[in-house]
Amino acid sequence: MEKWQTRNIYSAAAWYHNHCLGQMPVVMVTEDEDAIRQYGNETEGVFVISFKNYLDNFWPDLKAAHELFDSIVQARRERESESQENHGREYPEHLPVEILEAGIKSGRYLQGTLNVNKHRAQLEAFVRLQGFGSKDTELQSDILIYGSKARNRAIHGDVVVVELLPVHEWKGRTVALCENETEDKAPADTTGDPMPTGKVVGIIQKNWRDYVVTFPSKEESQSQGRNAQKVLVTPWDYRIPKIRISTQQAEALQEYRVVVRIDSWESTSLYPNGHFVRVLGRIGDLEGEIAAILVENSICAAPFSEIQMREMPVSSPKNPWKVSPEEANKRLDLRDTHLIFSIDPKGCEDVDDALSVRTLPNGNLELGVHIADVTHFVPANSYTDVEARARATTYYLADRRYDMLPSVLSADLCSLLSGVDRYAVSVLWELEKESFEALRVQYTRSLIRSAYKLEYETAQALLDGDTSVLGDIQELKGLAEGTRQKKLAELVWALSKLTDIARHVRAKRDRCGALELEGIEIRVQLDDKRNIHDLIPKQPLEVHETVAECMILANHWVAKRIAEDFPHQALLRQHPPPRQEFFAELRECASAKGFSIDTRSNKALAESLDRANDPSDPTVNKLLRSMATHAMSNALYFSTGSCPEEQFHHYGLALEKYTHFTSPIRRYADIVVHRLLMAATLGGSTADAKDSIISNKDLEELCRHINNRNRAAQRAQKQSTELFQCMYFRDRSAESDERCVADGVIYSIRTNGVLLFVPRYGIKGAAYMKNKEGLVISCQGAGSCQWKPGSLHRSQHKITSTTTTGESLTLSLFDHITVRIAVQSSRCHAETIRLEILRNAPHRTAGTEAARRSPHGGRADLVREVSQAAGEAQRAQDTARGEVLDEESRQFCQTKGPSLYQLLEEIRELALLDVTQDVRT
Repeated sequence: MEKWQTRNIYSAAAWYHNHCLGQMPVVMVTEDEDAIRQYGNETEGVFVISFKNYLDNFWPDLKAAHELFDSIVQARRERESESQENHGREYPEHLPVEILEAGIKSGRYLQGTLNVNKHRAQLEAFVRLQGFGSKDTELQSDILIYGSKARNRAIHGDVVVVELLPVHEWKGRTVALCENETEDKAPADTTGDPMPTGKVVGIIQKNWRDYVVTFPSKEESQSQGRNAQKVLVTPWDYRIPKIRISTQQAEALQEYRVVVRIDSWESTSLYPNGHFVRVLGRIGDLEGEIAAILVENSICAAPFSEIQMREMPVSSPKNPWKVSPEEANKRLDLRDTHLIFSIDPKGCEDVDDALSVRTLPNGNLELGVHIADVTHFVPANSYTDVEARARATTYYLADRRYDMLPSVLSADLCSLLSGVDRYAVSVLWELEKESFEALRVQYTRSLIRSAYKLEYETAQALLDGDTSVLGDIQELKGLAEGTRQKKLAELVWALSKLTDIARHVRAKRDRCGALELEGIEIRVQLDDKRNIHDLIPKQPLEVHETVAECMILANHWVAKRIAEDFPHQALLRQHPPPRQEFFAELRECASAKGFSIDTRSNKALAESLDRANDPSDPTVNKLLRSMATHAMSNALYFSTGSCPEEQFHHYGLALEKYTHFTSPIRRYADIVVHRLLMAATLGGSTADAKDSIISNKDLEELCRHINNRNRAAQRAQKQSTELFQCMYFRDRSAESDERCVADGVIYSIRTNGVLLFVPRYGIKGAAYMKNKEGLVISCQGAGSCQWKPGSLHRSQHKITSTTTTGESLTLSLFDHITVRIAVQSSRCHAETIRLEILRNAPHRTAGTEAARRSPHGGRADLVREVSQAAGEAQRAQDTARGEVLDEESRQFCQTKGPSLYQLLEEIRELALLDVTQDVRT
């Protein structure tokens, strides 16, 4: 294996030398003497030398170089010695590989991924089983790993092997609010019912990667000692242990977020070893914190490369892209026969989809869903395709996005804008005119010209008969009154008919148990210069559901077609039924209001949630649906050859087969599905069709990658929103600013406090009723609260605080109380929102009712103010430095501020790091 790896590394070195046309030498460093003799003189300009030779010839500081070399050699000898002493095991606490494999097969040991609880990182971790254990185990829950010692050097994300402890040693989950207590400080009376508990006895796959860390402050450095070489740095992620690195720059980097990578973990050390990679930015700076989020989620923020841009079609104001006559002859031309239009959020550039509906000569209806034909511009295995596959999705943060495809495609040639010819893939149904039942379907490549680019609010106003929005429809401006009224009547008829069809489709899914769940969905509003202007909460409009139902219908029918033609290698999307224990909190909370939630099936759950409605407080139903959403399993992409057909079902949508077809501009899974659909409809008659067929094994791997990237995108979006929330409140006085006081709704009771939802800002957080000094909260009537000596008593649906003087305060589920919002600062980690109970009464303001109708409306002001302040600071810095990005950089650089390359160039000037290292993608 080592010889094979050495040959590959040498081949890569030779390739780079030839790629650079021999203009610079390439050095391969190895301790393999045979490789040095074999390859040392094979290629001129490629040097294969030992580590010691490299340090002697390339490092100016010989003393530091030899110290580094000696430490590396010593570490290697220690690892080899330990490996021999431990009979091949990396650590004495771990079992040999052959024993682990046999134990997993027999069911004695269980395999899964370690997930550390970020709120109790020192206490709790859970292993979610991957199905490799024996069926006789019959475990219906995760395995608790209690305390850091039981992890035996496994870190968050590792694939581990677990041995269950005896039942009498099982522990329960912590039900108290706590802040990363250590094992010896954990409250003894704050755990729930015992659950399966185990310890890690082996690591199958390590999750070592780049981590964002913070260097110790001056005070912390003094407590660690004056060793300038060895420093313990603290990861941004609470779930990762401290990392020991060697550096002489610790003092210079104390105010920066820094990236390090774990290299090893010595058996005699409490902490892993790592090395310095690069600097991201100052602690607390918006761009630095965004960069930290990107690194933590392994998101590529680099501009597209020159070779990828060379694959793009030419399109400019002077030389606009045009439809090829040869390609037009291969497609179904719908430009003059169909009224096609798109409905999207305001400011949307990447228009993936458009709709049409018309009456056929036989009186039936034809419904059309037209999707951008991205695969025409992105051939399989092209440079652009490889990059899109690696990114897997477009990443949406609170104030920006990072595209999966170059903007010339995503915002122009693939975007189904109005008034221009575009290539599309169309699904056309003939529907029975009364029942709207599908009689036949056609899948085809098409040529379309969208007539209107509508915004959701405009389309809804037209459906409601509101003609005051006509001025917002650019395509109707400048027309004669008669022509305008005729076109308007055609558009309104099409919108109305689409709404009728969508209602029918939705009702059909509802009868099968489709769920309507609650989530927070917001959109970013940008100005003409692509700067953040506002963050608008998505208001529930019927037209949203109309468009969604049409997209779901198309996804469903495409899934059926590709699964039929490729039963063992089609990409579908499954949503497995949730585990019943995850619904426990939902059922308990609903019972506090007298509601009963039936979770035995998706249909029973949907009907229960519909009945769980409090007319006096709409927030109750929203929170219950949010809890149901939280209890759900994640929907995942999969290959049809990887599981039996009875597992294809989508629980949430109540469909037997489902995939993603309608957003190929921003999802790579949709690109794969487009290729499969074209291969199915073209019958594999072209080379492109044959290239589209991926083996089941390769498709399984691709699905795992896309699922991982989707989870990263969701985490990054959530973390960026939390960042803006904290930056918004950080610069305000929690004591005097009225914007820091809001109404909070209790949705969970813990042993020492409550969990709250703040509708105005869409914030969820904890409020303590017992502080670290042991005092409990006391409120007299609607007056302000104080901390006094006393005790807490928690029951099923409420918690009571009783002071030593007899004062009592009881808070129940779904109570509205007044809270103060503050920010918990942290040098090493992301800042967090802290909630403090002010009064045992709802917070009343002039905008209370508006906030109830728009529960997340406050986020618009929040993000706008933070972004404007950061933008002004950035512009001031740019002016001072005289940095002006040219037009090409603005077009292809995706971040709002400087690129990471520019950031590294600035840091090089400060002599803080070696910038010869490439930005990790």
